[in-house]
Amino acid sequence: MVKIVVGYPPIVSKKGIPLLSQNRQFQYFNSPTYIYPMVPAYAATFLKKNGYKVYWMDGIAEKQTYDEWLKKLKKIKPDYLLLETKAPVIKTHWKIINELKSLKIKSAGWRMKIILVGDHVTYLPLESFQNSKVDYIIAGGDYDFIVVSLLNHIHKGAKLEGGVYWRKGDKAINIKLVIGGAHERKKNSMFHGRQNLSPIIYDSGPASLRHVLDTLPFIDRDLTKWRLYAFENGNYKYTPGTYMYSGRDCWWNRCTFCVWDHTINPLGSYRSFSPERLFAEVKHVVDRYGVKEIFDDAGTMFAGNKMKRFCELLIENGYNKKVVYGCNMRFNAIDQDLYYLMKKANFRFILYGMESGNQKTLDKLNKGIKVKDIIDGSRMAAKAGLEPHATIMLGFPWESYADAKKTITLAKDCFKKGYFNTMQATITIPYPGTPLWKECKKNGWLLTEDYDHYDMREPVMKTPFPKKKLLALEQELYTSFASPQYVARKILSVRNLHDFFYLFYMGKKLFGHLLDFSPKQ
Repeated sequence: MVKIVVGYPPIVSKKGIPLLSQNRQFQYFNSPTYIYPMVPAYAATFLKKNGYKVYWMDGIAEKQTYDEWLKKLKKIKPDYLLLETKAPVIKTHWKIINELKSLKIKSAGWRMKIILVGDHVTYLPLESFQNSKVDYIIAGGDYDFIVVSLLNHIHKGAKLEGGVYWRKGDKAINIKLVIGGAHERKKNSMFHGRQNLSPIIYDSGPASLRHVLDTLPFIDRDLTKWRLYAFENGNYKYTPGTYMYSGRDCWWNRCTFCVWDHTINPLGSYRSFSPERLFAEVKHVVDRYGVKEIFDDAGTMFAGNKMKRFCELLIENGYNKKVVYGCNMRFNAIDQDLYYLMKKANFRFILYGMESGNQKTLDKLNKGIKVKDIIDGSRMAAKAGLEPHATIMLGFPWESYADAKKTITLAKDCFKKGYFNTMQATITIPYPGTPLWKECKKNGWLLTEDYDHYDMREPVMKTPFPKKKLLALEQELYTSFASPQYVARKILSVRNLHDFFYLFYMGKKLFGHLLDFSPKQ
């Protein structure tokens, strides 16, 4: 039987735990956080359903050393290894791939093929062939469908979908079966111009983003070790918790800084599960695994009639009394009545991408919202009894120190009035492939093109004020909620021991985030 490992090698860093899985914007956290990787989990499940022997090896979430992870890999001797990667760890993954491919294992009959997926290699696939011995790269956000197509093509003679890259001379790929014919490409990486070393790469054409999500099986959460991600995650108040994925990925799909919007799930590719299909999987995880809280990590969960129907299904079937729900949402997408219905359906946590308190920045980022929407949307959610969480970014090249302070002032005001419950602060990173990155290249705003620095711990774009002041602003932003009114509300909200321990847990997370932006790191 063909064996495939889906997983993540351990990455050891003094910066903390790498948030690689299911993460649009990569960070290292001092306070451990493990996010359930939805598309890799669907890939593992779909591969198993198609008759392949699948192993789940997340060395990061399992807190393994690299040697422990490698020992297990050698014991399994898989035919394939599927790795998700991102810009800040791509160089580490190149090194790991080259080490794995150089292992003296041919005498034992083990010839493992390595498959890379993710946003960075979708935008710059040839770069990884140039810098590593990777065998295949799958472009696009539907790599759970496409990896099955690849293996079915190699081992069952099935037609190969678009989105697959491979090296010239790979006898496993039958070029005659490739949709539209194979395309030969020879191109230098724009970051590593080693012209005499550019390999000849074939690809099977554009990646398909037309798959119907309702055809996916429920995630096999036993296979994918869901409990590794069920506790240490600030999006959960009640545990065990798990992630769902109502759509791919965001129906707004335009923000200029979002790497998923412009690589794996570009404009026009948004699709969602039907409310009925999504509810069926919610019912499955609650009944089978005893899940107490779910966070829906689609870039923006569906709104309007689909949200209304989903809430009605939770209420009509009594699951609003069995599980708490959370999601990503836009400030201007929901009206007061629908917020009330979401609360009745037992939604709790609602995450908004605020990004900035300056209208000029919101416009440049193509956020499609007004500053007034930030206030009104969070106010309506809080009025309905939900717990709004805002993600905020600092370090834009066009924002002055006074502009950044304006963002902090807005955040403080929203906390003081009870509109925000929690928040997350980051430094803006222009990931390759985004309009923001292209704008930086055009205007000479980049301080470095070394991917190792693209981890949100330091600015990689020029700003009108020093790095030290930016890090101080990030820490100020994390303490912006500490008004007497906010502290009093939190103390009064404690109803039982669980509430007390959750408040203590969130305090630890806050301390960890303050360390994340310490100048010493």
